[in-house]
Amino acid sequence: MMITGADGFMGRNLRVQLGELGYHDLIPVTRSTASAGLSELAASADFVFHLAGVNRPTDVAEFDRGNRDFTAQLCDALTLARRPIPIVYASSTQATLDNPYGRSKLAAEKIIARYGSASGARYHVLRFPNIFGKWSRPSYNSVVATFCHNLARGLPITVKDPNAALTLIYIDDAVEALVALLDDNAAASGEVAVGPVHQTTVGSVADTLQSFVNSRRSHVVPSVGTGLTRALWATYLSFLPPSEFCYALESHVDPRGAFVELLKHQDSGQISYFTAHPGITRGEHYHHSKTEKFLVVKGNARFGFRHILTNETYHLDVSGDLPSVVETVPGWAHNVTNIGTDEMIVLLWANEVFDARRPDTVAAKVAP
Repeated sequence: MMITGADGFMGRNLRVQLGELGYHDLIPVTRSTASAGLSELAASADFVFHLAGVNRPTDVAEFDRGNRDFTAQLCDALTLARRPIPIVYASSTQATLDNPYGRSKLAAEKIIARYGSASGARYHVLRFPNIFGKWSRPSYNSVVATFCHNLARGLPITVKDPNAALTLIYIDDAVEALVALLDDNAAASGEVAVGPVHQTTVGSVADTLQSFVNSRRSHVVPSVGTGLTRALWATYLSFLPPSEFCYALESHVDPRGAFVELLKHQDSGQISYFTAHPGITRGEHYHHSKTEKFLVVKGNARFGFRHILTNETYHLDVSGDLPSVVETVPGWAHNVTNIGTDEMIVLLWANEVFDARRPDTVAAKVAP
């Protein structure tokens, strides 16, 4: 399997995912590959991912040389193999625009189509918008890469027009679209739609990425589990230098032990942990609406509960050796006591972020 542009942004991501799928006999074509050797390489290929191209040249003439002319050389080499070798071409949405880059990509698409028609080989053209993700190059592949690189290093970013439209596709989605075309039953020859495509603005992307930076101080993590925000989150983290892989949390220490907030989410509450020395009791309060989940990860704990109206009480013992979740229930005062001989460590999730103005935490003893 041949991959042109194998050492580029898309090429590196594609090679990794192909390797994960068991494709190891790859034929990489890079800028250092001699043109004279292209025919020999093509002769041993059974499929071609044509990712190579020029998008930021120092000379406008390079658009034609790197996109149109190289594609013609590649198709000539494939023709000499005298076999219908399928080819997938990573084009650009700018192929519809009347500019030097767009014209060179459109010309390359037409060359691919002529090769397919003449040889009988399957061919596919994918017009990608701005692609972003891990291993992209700042000041080259996309504004997302530039923003991520700078913010991950504490450098300023420049947003000239926050309302400027930005159309994006995540690298994992782009690679998935490419890999899907390996299937013999893939779409018929011609242009193939790509997606999901995200319509956003430069300002929105900048604000989202800045919120990731701020989350290390505020502990408030945005909704990073789906969609564009998930992809931006992964991309931003991929730009962190190793020296930034770790950051400190504030530990609130008193005679009972320590309390540390790990992360917060406005829609899903917060996660913290606390410690308690042997014999120490923590809690002694109730909530009207707030709920919590406790998980003892080390030590032995006794949880106490008292209904604040009926004075009904309940106690239960749990151990870090047998993971169990203990729920706090609105209207029940509760506490937790370290009944072991070693330090107790308890993980705590609350369904809402603590608000000092409305803490919903009322002091009350379990033992009335």
